[in-house]
Amino acid sequence: MNGLDSSLMCAQRPPARTRTKNSCAFLTLRSYGLSSNDFGKLLGANLKILRNIILQDDTEFIKVWSKTSKSLISYESGRIYFDNYRCCYSSLLPQPERLYELPKSPKTEKIEDSLLCQCPLGNVLPNASDQKPCLLALTANNWLYRLSADTGQTLQRVYLSSHFKFRSLGWDSSPETFYVKSIQSKQTTLERQAGVDNNILMRLAIFQVFPLELVGMLEINKRVFGKTVVDVLLSQGVLAVSHSSKHVKLYSFEYILKKFRIEELTLGHQCDLNGSRGIVGEAPYGIPVNIHIHECPPVLFEMSYFEDGVQIGGHPWHYIYTPNHKRHRGTHHICAMTDGAVAKNGVQDMKCDSLESDWIFFHPDDSGRIIHAGPSTINVLKIMAEAIPQVIVTSSGRTVKRRFQLLDDDPFQETFRMVKYEDELDLLAVIDITHAEVEGQAHLRLHDNRKGVLMKRVPIKEPWDVTYSHEVYFDRDTIIHMVQEKNNTFGCHVYKMKRTHSDEP
Repeated sequence: MNGLDSSLMCAQRPPARTRTKNSCAFLTLRSYGLSSNDFGKLLGANLKILRNIILQDDTEFIKVWSKTSKSLISYESGRIYFDNYRCCYSSLLPQPERLYELPKSPKTEKIEDSLLCQCPLGNVLPNASDQKPCLLALTANNWLYRLSADTGQTLQRVYLSSHFKFRSLGWDSSPETFYVKSIQSKQTTLERQAGVDNNILMRLAIFQVFPLELVGMLEINKRVFGKTVVDVLLSQGVLAVSHSSKHVKLYSFEYILKKFRIEELTLGHQCDLNGSRGIVGEAPYGIPVNIHIHECPPVLFEMSYFEDGVQIGGHPWHYIYTPNHKRHRGTHHICAMTDGAVAKNGVQDMKCDSLESDWIFFHPDDSGRIIHAGPSTINVLKIMAEAIPQVIVTSSGRTVKRRFQLLDDDPFQETFRMVKYEDELDLLAVIDITHAEVEGQAHLRLHDNRKGVLMKRVPIKEPWDVTYSHEVYFDRDTIIHMVQEKNNTFGCHVYKMKRTHSDEP
């Protein structure tokens, strides 16, 4: 019987004298040449030094740069994108500097979605341009571009289709395989008048990166997957198909590829398929359907849910969902993939009101843990092979779960808004908001990822107006706050780590 153990972040940072790691000692050894020749070990040691410096009392985060935009602003891995990815700034320098600015283009050619790709260090590719970081950009006119992440130079481009409109990109297995998804195909007036059923819901084009290679193009047919199918995505080798009845079915993409791919296609090569001929990936031919799913594949897993879909993860495999019934609204059920049994303590309910909701997800650090965050509490849950619940027994004999809160003060005065994981420093970054009459004051809290101990609390200078959207990123020595401001403008504010040495007598 699997169960959940709740490790809750409640303790304060230990006194400085308990820390045994000395950053100066590390740096002294390196100056003598006493450092590892292994790049991974050296990088790990450097990140430990950086973590120690960040968490010291005399280290602050100072706002060094701000910029506004009339369109959404995006951030990933040290790069800030403005104007629909047309303009890129690097945030790795003491102050952000522009890396490149692409020429202006009409709305019909604007970038609608993108993925940043960085080649694994262990891979050595024949073509040097394939080795460098790149931005995969999908434009409104169905072109997929591979741009240099540092210069914006076009390294490669692929035309997708002249019949289906493609809208979004997603990772199947980062950073190895991604997919491009079309919009949903709707029955036209002429088809409706002629009594012709349009059973093709959408198309998916699947690619491998480093180097960029085509896996195939497939169609989601309602005759195969059911007339209630409304959406589909690809993740970790699993094709997940959602239905309007709040039902989801999972299929093996490896099985689909082996059974239904009729021909392997190569970008830039001549192709004669489905009664048409052209060059794969060039206009107007695009990419033909070479994965014909003519019968429903075996279902790996299926279930009904109430809202927010289904999440799968953990060790051993579990899934999180809300059962499809109104009485379960607001609860999260954690169940074993093997038999669907609810884990002991596996029904999580924070009983939040309608204004302040909670959220739950598998921890990004691959520990198999689960983070359940609400307005005043963040629980870190661990799946145990055998549950050993921590309980308190009252004088009447009742058993009560031991429950700690991240905050001991009034939950109506301070609430949590975001929980993110900085994997290189092994810190949890939590945004808390202290409310005033109109606007709130935000702080970024840094917690030890393993024990949940509060290590540092950093003020965010900009007011936090809950009527507008906010996004905060913590990346090594940098904090980035993106906010929707008044008059439909967007702001980006960058903070950098700074040491403040006090004069000693």
